[in-house]
Order: sequence, then structure tokens, then C-alpha cells
Amino acid sequence: MAYTAADVKNLRERTGAGMMDCKKALDESNGDLEAAVDALRAKGLAAAAKKSSRTAAEGLVGVAVSGTKGVAVEVNSETDFVAKNEQFQDFVRNTTEVALGVSGDDIEALKAASYPTGGTVAEALTNNVATIGENQQVRRMKTVEVANGVVVPYMHNAAAPNLGKIGVLVALESEAPADVLEALGKQIAMHIAAAFPLALTADDLDAELIERERKIAQEKAAESGKPENVQQKMVEGAIAKYAKENALLSQVFVMDNKTPIQQVVDAAGKEAGSKIVLKDYVRFQLGEGIEKEESDFAAEVAAAVAG
Repeated sequence: MAYTAADVKNLRERTGAGMMDCKKALDESNGDLEAAVDALRAKGLAAAAKKSSRTAAEGLVGVAVSGTKGVAVEVNSETDFVAKNEQFQDFVRNTTEVALGVSGDDIEALKAASYPTGGTVAEALTNNVATIGENQQVRRMKTVEVANGVVVPYMHNAAAPNLGKIGVLVALESEAPADVLEALGKQIAMHIAAAFPLALTADDLDAELIERERKIAQEKAAESGKPENVQQKMVEGAIAKYAKENALLSQVFVMDNKTPIQQVVDAAGKEAGSKIVLKDYVRFQLGEGIEKEESDFAAEVAAAVAG
């Protein structure tokens, strides 16, 4: 049985499936629309698995805190349109809450954990992909915790409460009053969102990043034509500057543009009458490290029509 472009459009509207999936279903059903609908419904889970090869570089970051523990989770989608979908937002919110009960930062353990509405997080994700019709991935999570003190969440330009594109957690260890710590934590979180530190301290910076900076500094020093001993000092000075500017505790506070974060924390502790330790932090920016695919929708349509 032959079928037309209108049949493909009709099937896509009825099922929410992709254009190529609809065309293939009609091919396999010899143009029988109802049989194609049934085939797509039956292949819902399989179609979700097949979509996993497509780049998912949009989505949302979620943050959640319970007591002295906080977690950030990134869930990706293929388009920003899906990130605005209520079903997707509920999934990210629920998954972030589930992550609070998962030990460590094990994504596979998170996927295997029980989902609030039944089944596992992985099963809820698969259902999302099948019903929304777009690849989604639970990409990463990070937990921070203190024995005494607070974990303060912050979402920069939130799309919904505790959901957005830059999520931050600040873990402050202290016996100072919670309101004092919350206020300090929020200010530091805003700094982290803006200043993008790469590690808590200089010693925590990635060795590969330091080596890369060292090679760059060595090339610059060699071009100066100065004596070897002077070049070495230039290199070490460049590395020290890089570490200072990229380690959180030595960064200059964006609120006053002059005080290192460590001094801000120390001063707050002195004023509160109880030592405050900035124990850890999380900064998740949506899509970090993902190479986005550029799609040509016109070419996609042309390819579908050409068969």
C-alpha cells in the first residue's frame, strides 16, 4: 500500500515519533497507518535506546540539599525546547532528590535507584525518551557533605526552583549560626558561578592543566631571549599566577574585587566567633565538555523525502 507525505505527518503527530522513524514504520507496514502506529508503540523502548547515539548537549542542572548533604545532577537533552518541558523538569527534580540517597557520585547507582513514581531512575528516563521523543542522558552527579555546618545551594538564572544551567553548592564546616553560614555560602556561591574556579586549592588543580600552562609559559619565556635563570623565574611566576587565579580559595572575591576568598571566609568566622572552613564546592555548568552536533534541518527533511 502506498503512502504520502501527509501520512508521515499524520503518524508523527499521532505518535510524537521522529520523521525518519515514521517513514520506516510506514515502509514496514506497507502504508497501513494503524499498523505503523502499533509498530511505533511496540518499538517505543527500542527507539529510545537507538536515540542514545545522538548528542545531548542541552538540558538542566538540578541541585538539592538535605540537612548537611547536597547534590548536583546534570541531565542532558538534545534541545533547549525539551528542557522547558514540565515532564523533563519533573524528572530532573525527582532524580536530583533521589541522588541525595545515593552513596558517592556513581551515576550507574543513581540510575539503578528507585524512582518516586515507581521503577528505577533508568526506567523513568527510558519512558521519558519514548514519550518526549528525544534523547536524554543522566550525565553526572557530585555530592558534598559536612559533619557540622551547612551546604548552600545556588542556581544562576534558574529556569525553575533549583533547576537551571549553572548550579552551585558550597559546603561550609562550622559551628557558627546557620543563618550566618547561609548568607556567607550564598555570596561565595555567586562568586563561584561568576568566577568559574577549577579547584578548591592550588594543590587540587589538574596536573595536566598545570603542565599545559607550563609549556605555554616556557615558550613565552624562550621568546623573550632572556637568560635561562630569568626564563625559569618567568615560568614559575606564570604558573603561580595561573594557580592563584583558578583555585577558589585564592581567587579575588568578585563582590569587592580585592579580597581573596580564604580571607573572606576567615573574616566571617572571626566575626561569628567560630572558625569556618570552606570544605568543598560544586559548580556544574550545563554541557561542559560536550561537543554539540550542528544539525541542518532542511538537509534532514530533504534526506527523508529522498528516501
